Amino acid sequence: MAGGISLKELAAELKLAPSTVSRALNDSYEISEATKKKVISMAEKLNYHANPFARSLRENKSKTIAVIIPERINNFFAQVMDGIEEIAQDQGYHLLVYNTHEDVEREKKIVNLLLNGRADAIVMSVTSQTSDVTHLMKLHDRGLPIIFFDRVRAEIPTTKFITNDYESAYEGTKHLINQGCKQIALLTLGKDLSTTKERQRGYNDAIRSEGWDLDPDLTLYCCHDEEKNVKLIGDLLGSSKKPDGILASVEKLAFATYQAVKKTELRIPSDLKLISFSNASVANLLNPSLTTITQPAVSIGNECAKLLIKKLTKPKHYDLLDQVITIPSKIMIRESTISL
Repeated sequence: MAGGISLKELAAELKLAPSTVSRALNDSYEISEATKKKVISMAEKLNYHANPFARSLRENKSKTIAVIIPERINNFFAQVMDGIEEIAQDQGYHLLVYNTHEDVEREKKIVNLLLNGRADAIVMSVTSQTSDVTHLMKLHDRGLPIIFFDRVRAEIPTTKFITNDYESAYEGTKHLINQGCKQIALLTLGKDLSTTKERQRGYNDAIRSEGWDLDPDLTLYCCHDEEKNVKLIGDLLGSSKKPDGILASVEKLAFATYQAVKKTELRIPSDLKLISFSNASVANLLNPSLTTITQPAVSIGNECAKLLIKKLTKPKHYDLLDQVITIPSKIMIRESTISL
């Protein structure tokens, strides 16, 4: 039967109640293995496929996972969404994507929308402005399954997926030191971000490991305005504290560095060596190509989705533990840190 049949038609063919057939297809413990095999065999023979929309209405579930990200332009977040979607679609779920644009007030409005039941679960990375987590705690207290990734909040007792930010920043800074850099700057964003804190800690420890003093003027807190960032970096490059190496904590600051350098007589990598946390596919096409700390974005998305779907499909048997799961990044060395 090319067009397939309904659940009622399948049940009639089997001479069973529709409720029995439904439980058998959902692997219920109430149904014997013999009956399950009989039902599955007939379902395959008659080309039966469950209607996910009808099921979601019956169960009062939307079959939707909300994904809240701080920006779309960052390749890392786009790749995490791909990873989530890859697993979710296969399990009959679809994504509802919200972009906070690094605005905590927008983040609060999105959270209020989701409190009204627009999604069954949430995967989230917070804004660089998020310091008070009262609105996020409301989601958890409501019982809505929520997982954080990358930019996490330790105060919310749930599972968080991160990369090894401390170790990656430490190794990235040591790579610059090993390439002969003596004056290394860190370019970063909001001070309250979990990623900022860990990457700054790695940078600080790498500098101290050489017996050097930490210079606060070499940690540059940037913003989300590209033009302002280019000026901030340009001012640093023209100052008495001019760095010969830069660790950028996000790819937008690496791109701003390329633009700032173009306005000077400096050259990468002969005068300035640059390494950045980045998942940009164009890193290899830049001139010179950019050395990156590449995060396992798709894997993080996959794992977030797998965990949430386990919770959604077996809510009484599976809890989201208060734990941090780390999936390591990799350093990809390219021309921006290697003098030819």
